[in-house]
Amino acid sequence: MSPSRHRPNTFAGPHVQRHSAARRDAGMLRQTLASGEAAVAPVWNSRLLVHQSDPGCACLLDAAHPALAGIEFEHLVLLGEFAGRQVFAAEIDAREEPHLEPGTGFVDLRTAGASLPHDQAGLLAYAGALIAWRRRHRYCGNCGAPTVPRQAGHVMACTSAACGAHSFPRIDPAIIVLVTDGERALLGRQSSWPPGRYSTVAGFVEPGESLEDAAAREVFEETGVRVVAPEYHSSQPWPFPSSLMLGFTATAVSTEIHCTDAELEDARWFTRAQVAAGTPVLPPPLSIAYALIEHWFDAGWPTPLGTIVERGGGARARW
Repeated sequence: MSPSRHRPNTFAGPHVQRHSAARRDAGMLRQTLASGEAAVAPVWNSRLLVHQSDPGCACLLDAAHPALAGIEFEHLVLLGEFAGRQVFAAEIDAREEPHLEPGTGFVDLRTAGASLPHDQAGLLAYAGALIAWRRRHRYCGNCGAPTVPRQAGHVMACTSAACGAHSFPRIDPAIIVLVTDGERALLGRQSSWPPGRYSTVAGFVEPGESLEDAAAREVFEETGVRVVAPEYHSSQPWPFPSSLMLGFTATAVSTEIHCTDAELEDARWFTRAQVAAGTPVLPPPLSIAYALIEHWFDAGWPTPLGTIVERGGGARARW
C-alpha cells in the first residue's frame, strides 16, 4: 500500500481540541478573553489572515487587538484549544481589505492551504467554514425571523417566540471517486478548468442514497462507465463553503465513455506512464482528488508521484 494512503489530507486532523462543553459557559469564555490568553482568527470576505512569508503561516490576533474592538462577544465563535490557547473566529465586516499586521494579508485557502503548516491550515479552514455557516443563517429557515448566536457561535437561534427554532452547523457530503481498470485511471475535466487539467469524478450525495450508491451513480451519469466495489479511501473537509469530500476508489466493469450530462466536457482513460509524463495536468496537491490519484499511481510506478511533481520532471499539478 502506498505510504501516501496514511498521510492526512489537507485541512483534516484532530488539531483543535473542540471542548464542546465550554461553548455553554459564557462566563468562563469572557474570563478567558479578558485574561489575554485567547487568540482570534479573523475572517474577511471568506478569506483568512496569514503571514505572507515563504512558507506562510497563520496569523492569529490577540483578543484585545484594535481591529476586533467593535465585535461583540456574542459574535465571536469559539473554535477550541489550539497550541495551548483558546482560539475564536471573528468576521471583520469591511468593504476594503483590512491591513492588520505588517507582512500579512487575507488569502483564499483553496490556493494558500498547501503552503501552510498542516495543523494551521486545518484551524483556518474550521474558522472559515463556521463563519460562512453563520452568514447563511442570519434568518430562520422555518419562519424567516432574525436569528441570534448561541453557545459560542455554534447555534443560531430564532428570535420569534412562536418559533424558537435552532440551527446547527451543517456539512454537505460529496463523494469523489477514482475509477480504474487496473492499469488506467478514469479522469474528467470541466470546461472552466485550466487547459489540460483532469481530475476524479465527484458529486453530492442525494437524499436516501448511500455513499456507495452515490459513487456508482455519479460515475455513470458523468462518464457512462459502470463500476463495482466502491471502496472507502479517506475524507477531507472542504469548507468552500461547507462540503465534506468522501473519497472512494472503484473498479470499472465497462470502459466506453459517454459524457452525456454536460457536467464534464471530456473524460479519458490515462495510464501511469501518461501521468508521469505530464499528461494530464493534475489537480492541486492539497486536494483529495490528488491523493486518490497518488495512491493509485504509487502502487504501480517506481517513483512516487509527489517526487515527480516536486522535481518538475513531467507530472504537473495546479489549480
